[in-house]
Amino acid sequence: MGFPTLPRGMDNILKEHFDRFMKKGELPPELKEHKVEGKLFDDEGLLKVWRNPLRGISWEDGRGNVLRGAVDNILMKGKRLIVLDYKTRGFALKEDTAAHYQHQLNLYNFLLRKNGYPTEDYAYLLFYVPALVLPSGEMVFETELVKMKVSVEDAEKMFKKALKILEGEIPPASEECKYCRYVEERK
Repeated sequence: MGFPTLPRGMDNILKEHFDRFMKKGELPPELKEHKVEGKLFDDEGLLKVWRNPLRGISWEDGRGNVLRGAVDNILMKGKRLIVLDYKTRGFALKEDTAAHYQHQLNLYNFLLRKNGYPTEDYAYLLFYVPALVLPSGEMVFETELVKMKVSVEDAEKMFKKALKILEGEIPPASEECKYCRYVEERK
């Protein structure tokens, strides 16, 4: 199934928006209003690679297993990096919304550290939620910034667990699992 074009379009516009501020050495208003410390990562060439889903930030474990992720943006606080990921939503956040992205943020930090870049022990999710349509037809979005603790240890455990599953026997199908039908059909 293809990736929906509206979120991809929003993602591209947000990256351009943030890049304009990065080139001026400033934080955009949606980060200033939340009193975010630091500045936007200003190595445009490296950020372009890290944002590319086909290249991204990658790491090989020495056995040929590769883990890769593509970030939206990076902040710098001193010499430490902070992952900043944009999310567009059609409705207000629920109490557990941010928790759904924990693994993603953990993995990005794991990849950065494996590549020799020190990171803070937290990351940011910046949610954009439509608020209203102006008479001119322009959309107005509200933003919500969520600061989340990250665990590179949990990311490494997840990577190792995934490898163990991939290298092991296929577990028996579960009647409750909607994905098991796919596996059963391929046997």
